[in-house]
Amino acid sequence: MLSKLKTDDIEKVNGYLFLAPALLVLGVFMVLPIFYTLFLCFHKVQLLGEISYEFVGWRNFARLLQDHRFWIALRNTAEYVIIVVPLQTILALLLAVTLNSGIKGQNGWRVIYFLPTVTASAVLTLIFMWIYNTNGLLNQVLAALSLPTYNWLRDPDVALKGIMLMNIWSTAPLYMVIYLAALQEIPRSLYEAAQIDGASAWEQFSHITLPLLKPVTFFIVTMGVIGTFQLFDQAYIFSNGSGGPNNSTLTIVLLIYQYVFRDMQLGYAAVVTAALMLLIILATILQRQLFKSNQDSV
Repeated sequence: MLSKLKTDDIEKVNGYLFLAPALLVLGVFMVLPIFYTLFLCFHKVQLLGEISYEFVGWRNFARLLQDHRFWIALRNTAEYVIIVVPLQTILALLLAVTLNSGIKGQNGWRVIYFLPTVTASAVLTLIFMWIYNTNGLLNQVLAALSLPTYNWLRDPDVALKGIMLMNIWSTAPLYMVIYLAALQEIPRSLYEAAQIDGASAWEQFSHITLPLLKPVTFFIVTMGVIGTFQLFDQAYIFSNGSGGPNNSTLTIVLLIYQYVFRDMQLGYAAVVTAALMLLIILATILQRQLFKSNQDSV
C-alpha cells in the first residue's frame, strides 16, 4: 500500500513537472499582464525619466466616459466588426462549398484563393494603398472606362470601407480552409438519402450542410469577432498612425497605441484596453447565446 502511494505521488510530481513550462509561460505572458493592466487602470504612470506610479482611483474610468475619441474609435470598430465578420464568413462558406463540389482544377483554385492569407498584412496593405491611390490601379481602370476618378484614401466616408474590403478578401480564404475541412467530414450518405427523397440542392444545403456546420461557424465567427476588434496594422499604415482622414480609420487598438507611444499615458491606455477586453468577452457571450438558441430551435 505504501509503495502504491509513493508511486502515485511520483506520477503526480512528474505530471506537474511536465506542466510547469506551459504554466510558467501562461503565468508570465498572460496572467501577470492581466493583473498588471488592472493595476495600471488605477494609476497615472510617469514613463519619462524614473518610472513612478500615482494612484488616481477611478479618475481614468471617468475620463473614458468623456473621451470623444474613444467613442469615435468604438463606433468605427463596431462598424468594422458588424460588416466584415458576416461578409467574410459568408464568402468563406461559398468558396468552400464551391471547391468541395468537385470543380475542375480545384486543387489549383485552393492554392490561388489561399495566397492572400499567407501574404504579410503590411504588404497587402501597401498593395491596396497603391490600388486606392489617386494615380493607382482603381482610378486608372475608371479613367480607361471614361468614369470619374476618386480620392479613395482621403475621403472619410470611404477610407474605412477600403480597409474592410481588403480584410474580407484576405481573411476569408483562411476560414474557407476550415469550412472545407468540415464539409469533407459530412457523410455523403446523408446527401444520397436526401436525393432519394427528392430534396433539391438548396434543401440539402439548408437542412444538412448548414446545421452540421454550426459548430464550425460558431468558431469562425468567434475568431472573426476577436480578430476584427483588434484591427490595428492596416489602420495604422493607411493613416500613417493618425487614424485619419478625420478619425475615420481610428480603431480602439490604434487609439491605445497612440495613448501609450505618442502621449505616454500608460494608465489611461490600460483602461481603454480593459474596455476592449470587456467588449470582446461580451460579444463572444452574446454570439454563443445566439448560436445556442438557434441550435435549440433546430
